[in-house]
Amino acid sequence: MSRTTRIFECTPEDVFDVLADGWSYSTWVVGAARIRDVDTSWPDPGSEIQHSVGAWPLLLSDSTSVISVDAPHHLELKVRAWPAGEGVVRLTLTPHEHGTEVVMEEDASAGPATLLLKPLRDPVLHLRNIEALRRLAYLAESRARLGGTEDDAGDVAQVRPEADHSAE
Repeated sequence: MSRTTRIFECTPEDVFDVLADGWSYSTWVVGAARIRDVDTSWPDPGSEIQHSVGAWPLLLSDSTSVISVDAPHHLELKVRAWPAGEGVVRLTLTPHEHGTEVVMEEDASAGPATLLLKPLRDPVLHLRNIEALRRLAYLAESRARLGGTEDDAGDVAQVRPEADHSAE
């Protein structure tokens, strides 16, 4: 199983807020092109995100579902991208002196992707997940700096006009 770790400069709750926003999935998951639908119960166990992976015109539509959750410390997902296969992704969020240690573990669990030997598969997943955690950190840390609301997390311009610019 590939294991990638990063320290985020925000709380586990800030990170989990991004994970709990299924519509943000394509923003931080490398390879996810768009979100087609998110169950209103996301991220409850069994809930799903309908997504597409790849690049136009070679888009594959599939889903990701929640296997288990313990907010704000753990989220385990079943990720699907057939015909390539499916896998399991575990995100563990642990308080750290500088914020939150986020550990992302991933491995193929079914389909052709399992035919690639682990010593070859793990480094590829690790490189992809370094970028995924970089993107997730950007989103979580930005939301934390902006006050943590979903409404203003993606739109910095909404927040800046309210800032005190009297010293400028």
